[in-house]
Amino acid sequence: MRIVVVGASGTIGKKITEALTPNHEVLRAGRNGVDVSVDLMSQESIVNMYETVGQVDAVINASGGANFKAVPDLTPELNEKGIESKLKGQINLVLLGQDYLNDGGSFTLTTGVMMDDPIPMGASAAMANGGVKAFVKTAAIEMARGIRINCVSPNIVEESWDRIGHLFAGFSPVPAERVARAYVKSVEGAQTGQNYEVY
Repeated sequence: MRIVVVGASGTIGKKITEALTPNHEVLRAGRNGVDVSVDLMSQESIVNMYETVGQVDAVINASGGANFKAVPDLTPELNEKGIESKLKGQINLVLLGQDYLNDGGSFTLTTGVMMDDPIPMGASAAMANGGVKAFVKTAAIEMARGIRINCVSPNIVEESWDRIGHLFAGFSPVPAERVARAYVKSVEGAQTGQNYEVY
């Protein structure tokens, strides 16, 4: 299969790429994309990415950000990052990419543990994650041409623990390699409308 991995240079994106490369042609995309650049906060950039890569069999997104702030300090402006990047960016990747996906292809988006297991300062990210999960579940019943759509909900990964583990008190981190297997399941499997939890 010909697969685009957005966020391929990130911690999880690298492991996804490693897991898929032996059996597939993987195109690495992102703001610092090795094969093609894309900014999920720009519709024009998303369209340019698809025009550059052409027809593909699968699109994976392992990128998207949000501000970590306590609700009393969370302004609409700060909240906008989660909306524009993690929520709208991922959904636009689907809406703008449908015609570039071959029959029977798949989209795999990313949610996250904090939408189901709240952490302090995680409301904005949880909001975006929950929106993506709801979109995936509902979009799955309307996708054309046998196209499937799923999302992966990773726990905090071991490789990020030193940097942001203080935000996840009491959580047990998981290896990014194990998270990557959920994306492989989404691409190579047959399910749709799923949110694969890796906890």
